[in-house]
Amino acid sequence: MWGVNSKIPGKLDMLIKIGIIVCTAIFLTFSTVYANENDALEEIYHVYVDGKHIGKIDDKTVIEEMMNAKVEEKEKDFGAYDIAIGENVSFVSERMFNPAYNNSRVRDHLKDNLSVKAEAVELEIDDQTVGYFKNKETAENVLKKYKAKYADEETLDELAADQENNNSDYEKQALVNHEQEETTLAPGDSIITDVLLSENVSFSSQNVDPSKMLTEEQGLKMLEKGTLVDKTHKVDKGEVLGDIAEQYDLTVDELLDLNDNLTEDSILQIDQELQVTDHEAFVDVIVKEEQMKEETIDYETEVIESDDMYKGDEKVKQEGQKGEKEVHYALETNNGDVTNKEVIDEEITKEPIKEIIVKGTKVVSSRGTGSLHWPTVSGYVSSNVGERWGSMHKGMDIARPSDRSILAADNGTVESAGYDSSGYGNKIVINHNNGLKTVYAHLSSISVSPGETVEKGSKIGVMGATGNSTGVHLHFEVYKNGSLQNPQDYL
Repeated sequence: MWGVNSKIPGKLDMLIKIGIIVCTAIFLTFSTVYANENDALEEIYHVYVDGKHIGKIDDKTVIEEMMNAKVEEKEKDFGAYDIAIGENVSFVSERMFNPAYNNSRVRDHLKDNLSVKAEAVELEIDDQTVGYFKNKETAENVLKKYKAKYADEETLDELAADQENNNSDYEKQALVNHEQEETTLAPGDSIITDVLLSENVSFSSQNVDPSKMLTEEQGLKMLEKGTLVDKTHKVDKGEVLGDIAEQYDLTVDELLDLNDNLTEDSILQIDQELQVTDHEAFVDVIVKEEQMKEETIDYETEVIESDDMYKGDEKVKQEGQKGEKEVHYALETNNGDVTNKEVIDEEITKEPIKEIIVKGTKVVSSRGTGSLHWPTVSGYVSSNVGERWGSMHKGMDIARPSDRSILAADNGTVESAGYDSSGYGNKIVINHNNGLKTVYAHLSSISVSPGETVEKGSKIGVMGATGNSTGVHLHFEVYKNGSLQNPQDYL
């Protein structure tokens, strides 16, 4: 049995050798075939724009050179900005037998459809785009120049530096302590404590058409101009369509387009409301300021009544003088207009002096006392009541006074005052409202009027020689209940 088995290994060796030879031959055959096939494959590139397949090319440089040319062409006009193709162009390579591709078609398609953009920073205020700028620094400079319309740039730089220096906890506490201390200002001094914008400001990176980029000057004009908003205009007396359109920088046609119910021949009514557009500021500049001002303090006036002076008369007993004070104000302005003003502190540096006025309360009675005052300033009686030159002389004549003033003999009411053609000349009659009347004749002038109340001893005229007179003197008559009296009985 071992003899039989001893022959089997020899046959196996033969079979194994034959197998190895066959496998080697097959491997060599396949290797040769693969090498020949690999030599026949071509490399192409799939072109994608923002993830979308555009076509196949066999040479990337065709597309790259075209894109570089588009960028260079744009840089001729906008070389100050970072210019690049606005879309994401990518290439994916593939090797294949007899590939189909079209370089010129893909290139022409991309040339027509690819955009060239500039890297920009968008400035937004209250979610409204103001403009696009080269970088954030440029956009911030635009805001700074806009603020500088209401606060000088030196002050803005100082405020910005203070803000940067107050970031640590220690510095923040120092700022709090500083703010708690009263700002020391001299009269006439002022200091800006903060400059703010009324709306939220934001910056974001964007890729935009270079033609939309703004310089600092253009950005400032955009901020100053503001944004268009819809408004209504109430028609005033005499206004016509042309006037209203010009007021809002519109043409008449544009105004008519905004108001469907209007035509060029429409007659406007007062208070009629028209739809218009107008520019409104993107943002307001709020300036907080402290001022020290020297102001005057008005004096009070005290009135003292006195019955020693006649009603209507007054005199200044003490001259009033204004005081002075230093006032520390906190102000808030909005685009230059004061919107809030508060007093932080004030100190009186000079007290005001009260003015004192004395006013008379004494009222002149129109009723006489019954005792007559001599009607002239001194003088002598040149003629009495009685017969004279063959006729009755009704009065008493007084001549040669030291002063030609004629005085009221008692309190009373002027009954008449004027020229009497019967011979009295300028004459005054006073009713003393107690049964007595007095007559004053031949006056050169009269200083009272009918109905006027006069006081005993007050001046009523000037001695003269008007009418039938023998010279300058006063002709004085007294009547009681209509009967002629001798004046000397009452003087």
